[in-house]
Amino acid sequence: MSDVEQPAEVVRSGYDAASYLYRSDDECPPEYAAWIDALLGRLPAASRVLDLGCGCGIPVARMISGAGHQLTGVDLSDTQIQRARGLVPAATFISADMTTVDLPAGSFDAVVCLYSIIHVPLERQLGLVERIGSWLAPGGTLLLSGGWQAWTGTEECWLGGSAPMWWSHADVDTYRAWITGVGLRVESVDFVPEGAPATVCSGPSSPATTRGALVSP
Repeated sequence: MSDVEQPAEVVRSGYDAASYLYRSDDECPPEYAAWIDALLGRLPAASRVLDLGCGCGIPVARMISGAGHQLTGVDLSDTQIQRARGLVPAATFISADMTTVDLPAGSFDAVVCLYSIIHVPLERQLGLVERIGSWLAPGGTLLLSGGWQAWTGTEECWLGGSAPMWWSHADVDTYRAWITGVGLRVESVDFVPEGAPATVCSGPSSPATTRGALVSP
């Protein structure tokens, strides 16, 4: 499957089918703990945090909500959202496409977007970054993971399940340019080997990640 006409449907059905294969109820990959601990260290009490591509809420939503923050999660997969509502009952979860969901401007102190922008068609990713910039309150933080090198592709029977999965990402320099272009300052970039991810942290307004890692206020 090299040409995908409706990637959002491939991603939605892929996570519906492989939800438990992708993440168990109590799984916490070590890189997530380090990223979220760093984010929590910069947030004031009771911050409003948006988790884009929140999946089943584990571990990001659970960690942030458990620290006393107001967590809103958005995900395409109804299966993932149903699990998240059960696993992180104190948070709010919305079943929606992150590129079209309607959220108030300046309403979040931080936005987390880990391993999710890479499921958005490349031609819509800059627009999503611009939307994220508008959702952040002044001085907010973006934690984003994207790509280290540009790549688009699919995998059949993803994770040994019954459905395919689809990804598309730019390279780390492109993500850095997009993030700074919406007025955020890149504070750090980390490379995370996993087929080549990166994490970006951005501040005033935010941290960010790319299939690898990049951060700025």
